[in-house]
Amino acid sequence: MASQDWFEKDFYAILGVSSTADAAGIKKAYRKLARSYHPDSKPGDVSAEKRFKEIGEAYAVLSDPEQRKQYDAIRAMSSGGPRFTAGGPGGAGGAGFEDVFSNLFGQGGAQGNPRFGQGGSGATYGQYGGGQAYAGDAPDLEDLLSMFGQGAGQSGGFAGTQGRSGTRRPPRKGRDVHATATMSFRQAVMGDTVRVNGVGGKPITTRIPPGVKDGSTIRVAGKGEPGMAVGAPAGDLLLKISVKPHGIFSREGDNLVVDLPVTFAEAALGATVPVPTLDGSSVKVKIAPGTPSGRTLRVKGRGVPKKEGAGDLLARVLVQVPQRLDDAARAAVETLQRADNGHDPRAEAFRKAKAD
Repeated sequence: MASQDWFEKDFYAILGVSSTADAAGIKKAYRKLARSYHPDSKPGDVSAEKRFKEIGEAYAVLSDPEQRKQYDAIRAMSSGGPRFTAGGPGGAGGAGFEDVFSNLFGQGGAQGNPRFGQGGSGATYGQYGGGQAYAGDAPDLEDLLSMFGQGAGQSGGFAGTQGRSGTRRPPRKGRDVHATATMSFRQAVMGDTVRVNGVGGKPITTRIPPGVKDGSTIRVAGKGEPGMAVGAPAGDLLLKISVKPHGIFSREGDNLVVDLPVTFAEAALGATVPVPTLDGSSVKVKIAPGTPSGRTLRVKGRGVPKKEGAGDLLARVLVQVPQRLDDAARAAVETLQRADNGHDPRAEAFRKAKAD
């Protein structure tokens, strides 16, 4: 945006707010207008598109505390365009150059005319506001001119600002915006496409890579608010991911964990049983004879998919105790009980409990 626009355009009027409006009021007005004039809601309407751009320009300046402060100071310099005339009674009626500096630095024009030098060891010292000015206090003219979006002694569009060193600073990037997307456990592990509302309610579709974790933030470049000047890049969309829990699967890093129920007979005698996988299929694992409840069986490569290699599927054995026994089953268990007569499975636990 050229510095001329800061004199000629009333950003407060464009957004329909007063010059004393707070940040919340400015944001509320911008969102309301942006929804009304967004090109998607008025396709082919050239005037609406132009109005939408004006609204974006106004909000870019007024939503940034530093830009708004500079804008208010520049607007206070003159009621007309950026033309400087001699101050005092003999002036041509516009704001005097001394008045420009008195507005910016809070000094009265009648207290003496300031003299400005270039920053660095060659700075000029002089009186400012009736007191002695030191090198560290003297405003740099290049810094002052950079407020207008121009390098010292240059003219043209607001493509950036030029600092003391003479290097051109790039135009300020637009603000990042935040959104939240909720995904199922399977979507998060396998990767999927989500759709969220961006700036002005505009829908944005983006691909979420496999393996995203609950609470992660995905940065979508260029989908934030417009840049704060012509040619300035747009901000980014910061998308926070919320993952719903699964009925049987959970995560440990890049590994998937699932509880695997087995019968008493399968655990005692050994067996080969199927294990469910996240994609709905199954894989078989071997239960060794005498496998206790709680033992974890590992299936390589069936966990969270990653470029550098998938995690594993961890099947945690849960031995199921029979809830109902017929006469034959009860007789079999009683036979097993007699065979275990004299064996105390809790003896080791009590021994460790008494140890230091």
